[in-house]
Parts: sequence; structure tokens; C-alpha cells
Amino acid sequence: MREVLEEKLSRFEELEKKLLDPEVLTNSARLAAVAREHGSLAKLVTKYRRFKHLNAQIVDAMEMIKGPDPEMRELAQAEMAELKTEREQFWNELLEMTIGGKDANRTRCIMEIRAGTGGDEAALFARDLYEMYKRYAEAKGWKMGVLNLHPTELGGFKEVFLELEGDGVFRHLQFESGVHRVQRVPETEAKGRIHTSAATVAVMAEPEDIEIQLKPEDYREDRYLASGPGGQHVNKTASAIRLTHHESGLVVSIQDEKSQHKNRAKAIKVLKTRLYERQREAEEKARSDERKSKIGSGDRSQKIRTYNFPENRVTDHRISLTLYRLDSILGGNVDLVIDGLTEYERQEQRAAFGPMD
Repeated sequence: MREVLEEKLSRFEELEKKLLDPEVLTNSARLAAVAREHGSLAKLVTKYRRFKHLNAQIVDAMEMIKGPDPEMRELAQAEMAELKTEREQFWNELLEMTIGGKDANRTRCIMEIRAGTGGDEAALFARDLYEMYKRYAEAKGWKMGVLNLHPTELGGFKEVFLELEGDGVFRHLQFESGVHRVQRVPETEAKGRIHTSAATVAVMAEPEDIEIQLKPEDYREDRYLASGPGGQHVNKTASAIRLTHHESGLVVSIQDEKSQHKNRAKAIKVLKTRLYERQREAEEKARSDERKSKIGSGDRSQKIRTYNFPENRVTDHRISLTLYRLDSILGGNVDLVIDGLTEYERQEQRAAFGPMD
């Protein structure tokens, strides 16, 4: 944890210098990105600086306790208890703010929901997940926008890309990545048999523009006609955009807007986020031997949760949590599950980081 906190402090100090740099001050887009990242780190860094100051005060007090003056020893001992109590409070707050690693305090993220196995029923379940997260975001007071949406004729979603912004957005949603499985009787099932289908969710921290550099020569851009369910053209101009990143092979297609310019801007945002996620995954993999967590991998191929409609049951397989409140959870009360995941990670983190001293 100290390594993460020192990294955050170093980055914050670097951003402080950038805010005084004439080159940054004259570039409004870059200045906005620097100011946004600086603001997202301010609360954490302020607490960490106070924590370090308390540590220094405790060291000084310990030296006084060892000294020859009995009156000073008595004062230092009385002060020591207060200092340690305050330090423990800040340590707990820092632990809370760093659940999720270096991206814990990101205020923006992109969520991708894709229909998996199960055909039309999987697409309908993907829509249900979208509605669930939409209600959850509204309850949290977050902003949520649709970057791209591929609907089906029956009202389901083949895939939907969402942009979310708000305090604690990535910290709360980071453990939602993986395969979500549904067990229910489809409306089209005449014999009343329970079907199993799935959708995948990916939650990725959105980087600042200054963190991921992307030049036009880094990718190929293709334009094509946007289409809707059944192949119907949404519009007659080639407004849809497909970006193919040369080095990684990543492909992003966006057709949600009628404006080619807006679709390109959205596609670049998604591509940058995916590139940052790849970088983040590589760093996590490098650290995986040091610490393994049931819920920290974010592997999209990992089955993480089952939604069983006949039993009104939701089971998160990573922490063996079962709740018979499916209707409430799909209604947006996702904290019923997320709180359990966060508490598990909190305990894991405490055990991994050890004592404050």
C-alpha cells in the first residue's frame, strides 16, 4: 500500500508542477485533463500527507519519551496516545480509498455489456443488466451516457458501451467485470423450461488524455453506413466509425451518433480506455505472484454471478454470497452484492498490507 500511496503522491506533485507550466496553461484541453486528474487525487494525497506527518510526530514523541526530562516524558506519553489514535483513523481511511489499487479513485469509467451464450435470451438479459446499472448510477448520483448500442429486434442488446462519471464510480463498479449468468423461463418458452444464458461485463477505468498518447498514424480508420436491427439503415451517410489499432490489433466500432465526428470522438475514447486497460492488466499480472485475490482479476471469461429468477436468488461465486433478493438487485440495489465484495477486499487488503508501522 505504501508503494501505491507514494506513487499517488509523486503523481500529484508532478501534476502540481504541470499546473504552473506555461505550455499546459496555454492548452485548454490539456489543462482541463491535468486539473481533473489533480482534483481526483487531492483528497487521497491530503490524507496521506497528514498520515506521514503523524508518523513523524510519533517518532519525535518516542525520542522525547527516551529523554532525561520526566516532565517532557510525561507530556510525550500523553501526546503519543492521541497521535496513534489519529494515525489509525487516517490509515483506515486510506485503506478504504485504495481498494482497487492505483485506479481506485478514478471518477470516470467505461462499461461494456455484451450478450453471450443464449441467443435472444442472452440479449434480453444484457438489456436487464443495463437497466440494473442505470438505476444504480441514478441512485448514486452518477452521470451515465451511452457511447454505443446494438439493439436486437426483440428489444434486447447485442452490446452496449456506457460512460459513467461520479465520485467513487470505479471503486464501486470494478468487481462487476466477468460473466453474469441468468437462469429463467424465457417469454418465448411454451413448455415452461428454465434456460441458462449469459452476458459479459467489462468495467475499465477511463484514462486522462495525457496518460495514453494516441496519434492518427497509430490506427486505421474505416467509415461505413450505420445499421439497426434487421439491417435497416439508421442514416444514409457513412457516419459509423471503425478504428483498428495497429500495434495491439484492438478494434473499436461506434455508430450511435448520426455525426461522423461524434462517433470518431467516442471511438477514440473507447480505444484509449481499452489500451489503458491492457496496460493495467499487464501491471496486475506482474504483481499477481505477490498477492492473489478471488475478486481482483476482472477476467471477462470468469463466471462471477448467477441470477436465478425462479428462486429470486443472486449468487456471487467469488465470495460464496447468496441473496434471495434478485428483484431488489435488478431494481438497482446492487450495493447488496458490491458491499460484500468490497468488505472481502478490505479484509484481504488489511492482511496483505500489514501494520501501519
